[in-house]
Amino acid sequence: MAVLYITATPIGNLGDITVRALEVLKSVDLIICEDTRHSSRLLQHYAIEKPLASWHAHSKPVAVQRLLQRIPEDGAAAYISDAGTPGVSDPGLLLVRAAREAGIQVVPIPGASAPTTLLSVGGVPGKGYLFEGFLSPKSGRRRTALAELIATGRPFILFESPHRILKLLADLAEFIPEGEITVGRELTKRYEEVWHGSCFEAHQEFSMRSSQKGEFTILVSPGKIG
Repeated sequence: MAVLYITATPIGNLGDITVRALEVLKSVDLIICEDTRHSSRLLQHYAIEKPLASWHAHSKPVAVQRLLQRIPEDGAAAYISDAGTPGVSDPGLLLVRAAREAGIQVVPIPGASAPTTLLSVGGVPGKGYLFEGFLSPKSGRRRTALAELIATGRPFILFESPHRILKLLADLAEFIPEGEITVGRELTKRYEEVWHGSCFEAHQEFSMRSSQKGEFTILVSPGKIG
């Protein structure tokens, strides 16, 4: 039976790849990448030379069948996203479903993930949290989604771009000024930053900066700090 390995890769620091992931990438017949140019840096770093194929958010659904046909009948392929664990806010979902329907065994190769990386240093009490990923860039939809998340009373994790981070922080400061927030910027990378405080303080802090750089992961606890 053909196998598709859903393989986690580093979210920044190239040293955060697992031994098992490297073994898989070196052994498969094909590596499917969210962005072949981006993934080539990682593969070159570890001297991995394999045929590459692309599967990304703008790929047409019909293309997935042609892609899966490239996996030998008794062979294997790996799917890697731009960063972290595939299937979390990336197009890996459609690939996994199509592979299963085609009778291909789907095997997870766990590793780095931005939500769990930030959660580990967030210090938020409780046994669970909600993961929402990127909210809508449209103000009305973003605010509605935030209100629904806050109403659950449970901690939640979001992704945000540097272009929209101040709008998100402004909404949080308005809705729950005393809510607890941990902001992770450029996690595991050279200029990594983990900032912790209230939602009101977060909006003040990042608004004072001349520019916002890097990708953001946000952990919010609706309750008051302390």
